[in-house]
Amino acid sequence: MTERPKLEMTLAATAFMAAKEANAQVLSPGHYRKAEHYYLKAKSAYKKKYFNKAKQYALLSQSYSEKAEITAQLKGMSESLDQK
Repeated sequence: MTERPKLEMTLAATAFMAAKEANAQVLSPGHYRKAEHYYLKAKSAYKKKYFNKAKQYALLSQSYSEKAEITAQLKGMSESLDQK
C-alpha cells in the first residue's frame, strides 16, 4: 500500500504560502500559476487517495513555489533599489 504523502503536502503548502507572501502572483505570475495549478491537483489527488500522483504534484508545486518566491524577492529587491 502506498503511503500518504503528508510531508510532501505540508512542504508544498508551506512553499506556496511563502510565494504568496512574497507577492509572487504579481512579481512572478508564471511560476506562481504553475505552483497553484499543481498544488490544487495534489490536493485533489490526495482526496481521491491517488497518493503517488499527489506526491508528484506536491513536489512540482513546491518547486514552482520556490522559484516564484525567489523570483519575486529578487524583483522586489531590484524595484526597491531602482527607486533609491
